[in-house]
Amino acid sequence: MANRDRIYLCLAHMSESGLEQKYIKEAFDTHWVVPLGPNVNGFEKDLEDYVNTNITNNAKELSKRVVALSAGTAAVHLSLLDCGVGQGDEVLVQSFTFCASSHPVTYLGAQPVFVDSDPQSWNMDPALLDEAIRDRMAKTGRKPKAVVPVALYGMPYDIDAIMEVAGRYGIPVVEDAAEGFGSRWNGQVLGTFGRYGVLSFNGNKMITTSGGGALICPDDESWNRIMWYATQAREAYPYYQHEAIGYNYRMSNICAGIGRGQMTVADQHIAHHKHIQRLYEEAFKGIDGINVHCNPDSRYDSNYWLCTIVLDERLHVKGQERAYGEAVSGAVGGAGGVVHGGGGLHTDCEPNANVEAMRVYLDQKGIEARPLWKPMHKQPVYAGAPAYVNGVSESFFRCGMCLPSGPMVSDDDVAYIVACIREAIA
Repeated sequence: MANRDRIYLCLAHMSESGLEQKYIKEAFDTHWVVPLGPNVNGFEKDLEDYVNTNITNNAKELSKRVVALSAGTAAVHLSLLDCGVGQGDEVLVQSFTFCASSHPVTYLGAQPVFVDSDPQSWNMDPALLDEAIRDRMAKTGRKPKAVVPVALYGMPYDIDAIMEVAGRYGIPVVEDAAEGFGSRWNGQVLGTFGRYGVLSFNGNKMITTSGGGALICPDDESWNRIMWYATQAREAYPYYQHEAIGYNYRMSNICAGIGRGQMTVADQHIAHHKHIQRLYEEAFKGIDGINVHCNPDSRYDSNYWLCTIVLDERLHVKGQERAYGEAVSGAVGGAGGVVHGGGGLHTDCEPNANVEAMRVYLDQKGIEARPLWKPMHKQPVYAGAPAYVNGVSESFFRCGMCLPSGPMVSDDDVAYIVACIREAIA
């Protein structure tokens, strides 16, 4: 490891043209250091052009509108608000996801109802979704207010089947494509199928604005409502008049300037992630007990935001006898903001010992690797929430892990990572 820099999962990479700095400088020079301005307008236009016309497989051109926001979480929140979600309502959310998919449901006083995944895409199982809708209607006498599928690690969900099921009951779909910027289903960009589509530009995403997100809206009318909600719901008077509760959710002109520069390298970043994925696929072909998660068939076109592998539980990794031997006292894998100590060595649902041993082994070699997202229906904060499960997400959480795949990861880095994994196998 001597002189090798640490290899992170996915770090932002500025465009070679330096346009990010140009747009930021213009914002300062023109005093547009606020949550509106030329960069915000320009970034929204760039995003609209991308999602509406950046298509393949003869998919039709679209006419979506985009609102740039402070975070992808804000986009989930406002989309659910506009779908009429309120106190006591239920929202069907994919369980295999990051908490930002479900937390906004609780912001609105509603109840998330978790739906497990299919084993091919790892995303929301359409058959289980149908079962969940029918059962919730029988139990509560009401339809759920929205359905939230998630593009886990960039992999598309079976949106045709999900839209068919949700449409049968008249339930709007909010696509959480936060990890799926540039991923496609049958040639059409994710986030453009449902009523709303959520994007994220966090510092580790496919493109970044340092922190931020966006909401893809179906038309001008919905775009105007989301814009209104995102700017404190101010009414059209020469003074501040508020007749509804709004939010301070608009993206800053500084962050949007970064985004405008990032849009010039978006396709390059996606191509690089796909290249890294191919290297992993080829390298792991000869290693028994390790499988790479890939597109299930030609309808799926993942951006491979993070490349993921599955370790057979019978695969022995050096040090796994000592896995979970010491309590974690701080952040793991660069996770900022971790200030609470863990409650012990184990929880009732955790990665297998060989997965934890592999994570520790790679960490000692200067490689960041992480377990998959822990399913939301197994999170203590959602204890008691309704859940329709088939064991898929729990199974993959126990045996899966994420490997570095970002723009800063080189071919040599992949070779080193694979060599370390081989070395770790006892």
